[in-house]
Amino acid sequence: MTDLNPHSTAKVAGHPLHPMVIPFPIAFFVSTFVTDLIYLSTGRAGFAQASLWLLGAGIATALLAAVLGFTDFLGEPRIRALRQAWLHMLGNLLAVVLEAGNFLLRAGGKVENVAPAGVTLSAVVVALLLFNGWLGWEMVYRGHVGVANRRAAE
Repeated sequence: MTDLNPHSTAKVAGHPLHPMVIPFPIAFFVSTFVTDLIYLSTGRAGFAQASLWLLGAGIATALLAAVLGFTDFLGEPRIRALRQAWLHMLGNLLAVVLEAGNFLLRAGGKVENVAPAGVTLSAVVVALLLFNGWLGWEMVYRGHVGVANRRAAE
């Protein structure tokens, strides 16, 4: 049977993998912004250190999400035909590049780099994640990317 909807190439037992892993980098990057704000309000260096660890974890998990997303993007021409897919991909690449720069800015325990540059980068990435998440929603709920064509037998 031909797939009616654009299918996910990276999947296990019919379940797309990309949506399973994206909550991790999102949680890590949003948490980075939160710990930055706490550091700015308290001055406690432990929160700046937590931000650095959260950035590292976010970048690592974002790379996994990117590999799975690229697999879907390159493996299905109907996904590449969606404008939202291109914007989603480019927006997420920009977010990861900004967070990599944010990580390098803070490397070596430079807590003085948290404000204003680090927290600004964190805030920009959170805004990008909201936009990119909206585009991901558009692809799934309007473009039916990765949505099964029919119900499984009950």
